[in-house]
Amino acid sequence: MSARILNVTRNDDGQFEITDARGKMVEGPFDTNAAAWSALDRIDRDAILGKPRSNKKVLWGKPEKQKRNGKKAGRRRAAKDEHRMKANAAKAPGWVRSVAAAKFDPAGERKFRDYKLGTFGAASEVRRIDPATYLAEKAARGE
Repeated sequence: MSARILNVTRNDDGQFEITDARGKMVEGPFDTNAAAWSALDRIDRDAILGKPRSNKKVLWGKPEKQKRNGKKAGRRRAAKDEHRMKANAAKAPGWVRSVAAAKFDPAGERKFRDYKLGTFGAASEVRRIDPATYLAEKAARGE
């Protein structure tokens, strides 16, 4: 393995190039000195590792997967998620299901609340009873 000596030099147009010991351009031209040096570092890494790398910028984070079939795949995924949620809900213990049903069933909650109140609300029939009628019925019962 022979070692190549590479240099970063400036050409007549003011741009930077990577040249070998004989002055022959290896790569370039680059607009900035930093770009030329990063390319030189990449060339060194490729020589050490033995496989060329691309000169593309690195995108940090997880790359997005390509969508296939668009709507169809989305519908399939939604159906799968819904099935998974139903299966998990069925596996939940009874007390969890009852709490969840009370929390997510406002009509049932309202019905239970009204049942608990009974006839003591503002519009209850107890308020509309005439006292004279009530006392007469009470006397008739023998109380």
